[in-house]
Amino acid sequence: MPHLKSQAISVQTHLRDQVANALRAALIAGDLRPGVIYSAPTLAAELGVSATPVREAMLDLAREGLVEAVRNKGFRVTEMTERDLDEFTEIRTLIEVPTVGRVAATASAEQLEALRPLARQIVTAAREHDVLKYLEADHRFHLELLALAGNHHLVQVVADLRKRSRLFGLGSLNETGRLVASAEEHVELLDLMAAGRSREAEECMRRHLAHVRTLWADDRADDRANTED
Repeated sequence: MPHLKSQAISVQTHLRDQVANALRAALIAGDLRPGVIYSAPTLAAELGVSATPVREAMLDLAREGLVEAVRNKGFRVTEMTERDLDEFTEIRTLIEVPTVGRVAATASAEQLEALRPLARQIVTAAREHDVLKYLEADHRFHLELLALAGNHHLVQVVADLRKRSRLFGLGSLNETGRLVASAEEHVELLDLMAAGRSREAEECMRRHLAHVRTLWADDRADDRANTED
């Protein structure tokens, strides 16, 4: 697993968190495959750490719904169904679309412009095929935007949904450059909100989430094709 080896962990205070982040990166890269069981000692050897922090980190990922414990064997990467992805998209649409409209009407120009660097980072990362930086900037953009509505619990709900849905095999989309169009929608959304065009901003967010769902579907189709080959 080349991506795991490149994520070699140094011994620091927050080793468990570092291991969890490295494992999330491996999920994003597609090194850890849905349905496959991985043992803590095997993953520990790849990361250059002991099995204990790996086991603890995997338990954290299990609580997020990304893996499930398999008795006396290790952890199986959770397989997402089409229904799961449809439901995640539906919930995010119900939350994020009206919230964007409300924020567009109430946020100050300074608050919205503070998100501009993140929107640009998303586009740059997509053009450079850097899926890890893309997802990091995308995660921050969406949650910081929602935070402008002033509802902490709303932000936490969306953060949880993103954890459960965003990590599965975006490698093929990265390689083919299909993330760029989705990335550019963040700039368009911010422009509409800055102009106070609430309804158009809502429609842009609705289209963006539908686009993300299509990317998930395309990626799963690519994964199936690669498996058959």
